[in-house]
Amino acid sequence: MRNLIAAVERIDPLTVSGRVAAVNGLLIEARGGLTRLAVGARAEIERRADQPLPAEVVGFRDARALLMPFGPVEGVSPGAEIRILSDAAGVRPTMAWLGRIIDAFGNPIDGKGPLPTGQAHYPLRASPPSAHARGRVGERLDLGVRTMDVFTTTCRGQRLGVFAGSGVGKSVLLSMLAREATCDAVVVGLIGERGREVREFVEETLGEAGLRRAIVVVATSDEPALKRRQAAYLTMALSEYLRDQDLEVLCLMDSVTRFAMAQREIGLAAGEPPTTKGYTPTVFTELPKLLERAGPGPIRPDGTQAGPITGLFTVLVDGDDHNEPIADAVRGILDGHIVMSRSIAERGRFPAIDVLKSISRTMPECQQPPEREIVRAAREALSAYANMEELIRIGAYRTGADPVVDRAIRLHDPLEDFLRQGKDEVTRLDEAFAGLSAILSEGAAA
Repeated sequence: MRNLIAAVERIDPLTVSGRVAAVNGLLIEARGGLTRLAVGARAEIERRADQPLPAEVVGFRDARALLMPFGPVEGVSPGAEIRILSDAAGVRPTMAWLGRIIDAFGNPIDGKGPLPTGQAHYPLRASPPSAHARGRVGERLDLGVRTMDVFTTTCRGQRLGVFAGSGVGKSVLLSMLAREATCDAVVVGLIGERGREVREFVEETLGEAGLRRAIVVVATSDEPALKRRQAAYLTMALSEYLRDQDLEVLCLMDSVTRFAMAQREIGLAAGEPPTTKGYTPTVFTELPKLLERAGPGPIRPDGTQAGPITGLFTVLVDGDDHNEPIADAVRGILDGHIVMSRSIAERGRFPAIDVLKSISRTMPECQQPPEREIVRAAREALSAYANMEELIRIGAYRTGADPVVDRAIRLHDPLEDFLRQGKDEVTRLDEAFAGLSAILSEGAAA
């Protein structure tokens, strides 16, 4: 009865409508009903011989509202009716959503039937918890990928960026994390992915075991910019729901760059001025609003703390330029970054993580003193070999010239084997440190 009363109270008795005044590319101009409109409001546009077209208000121009559709504009005619929807954009998830694949509206696309609806409404564009109301990062998280566990040790509630060019292996790395990380639930947002790759990612790369505890949100590259942006918001809203159930959540988003591209499309269509590489100012205001929603859970009034959202967000660097605008902005927001190198991938070592360029801002505090020494010694050997690599390869370096380089040469092949890991291979965090310690001990004794 209480739920029924709440549903009745949400009903808005006033129906507001307008009319299509013009269609310019992906932008629809509307007249009428402006007193009830605001940026972000949802609407339905009548189409000839078709279902109503969902749309969102993205701005205003003189006395007209500017709307962008969530689908193709074919069938929209001049003077078509536009109905303003009273419900704010949101989702009502339940724990039964785990193991399902959904679109940007929360509709199932996996052929497994309808999804149940929960009682609590989670807005898609929620504000991040205030700085003083959220807890600190928790204990370190065992990711199952030894390169990250050792050299970029991650804490629960931390946010990391995975920076890589196309085809370097970031999707495979995300699938390894989704399957093997020691967390309660995983939310995967595939934003702007190629349509043919979604099923491959879910069935082969993620696998049945990974999907069982995950919710996968999909918006492919052919879908409108609003749907791609909304898929990112939905990914965070679902993570917040699972967090509020006191679960430890791992949020994986691939990729933040495509979210930024979708926001750029929306901004340019609404008349925003382009800035660096065509990105509009709202791109750089929306990025922190999205990424800050991940992190340690907020502290409740009774003193308990909601579960953490550990976020790993991929950044598709344009032309392998790790200083391009989106990569630079995201790097300044997150708590560390993993750099994946094309040159490492080309020589067949996966995951192609460049250890020397990757950092975690929770290190070294999250490591024990012996572990810090292990990481320091390994980094020293990797750095020494990288500095002299060209001379070593052409045979210009003579053994005995530098004992540090000599040791780095002895350790090179064992360290490369350590950094190499198959997508179905799992190494727990303690095992990773023990294995690296054994390699360094053998190199010192040789």
